[in-house]
Amino acid sequence: MDILTLFPIIILIGFMFVMTRSAKKKQQQAAEMRDSMQPGTGVRTIGGMYATVKEVNDETVLLDAGPGVELLFAKNAIGAVLTDDEYNRIVHGIEAELQGDVVPDDASSLTDADDADAGAAADGRTVDLGKTKDAPRKTDGESDAK
Repeated sequence: MDILTLFPIIILIGFMFVMTRSAKKKQQQAAEMRDSMQPGTGVRTIGGMYATVKEVNDETVLLDAGPGVELLFAKNAIGAVLTDDEYNRIVHGIEAELQGDVVPDDASSLTDADDADAGAAADGRTVDLGKTKDAPRKTDGESDAK
């Protein structure tokens, strides 16, 4: 056989080796994540339910999903182990204390609204959007033509 005929087969085998290696690495990381669960840790199941770990066994996890609600799940049904800050933000709506300078996430805090109003008044120009407070609203059956 010629080396050119073996080259595509060698490439295919190498590609398969790389793909199976990365899949094994992901499975190993998921197993380590599941093994790091301890009672009191917040988790998300693969079904999207958030709960707190109450008890960890070899193959199962007992979750506390709310007052008086305890659920038994297989360990491999845990999709993610969450940090305390992330769990509190998602489940309880509690934001963690921000450290350092806080950058606003909207442009409204970057400009002063009074400055914008003063600039428009100084121009003497106004913009008519065609909407008035006193104009009656049209119903679905009415048309513009009268």
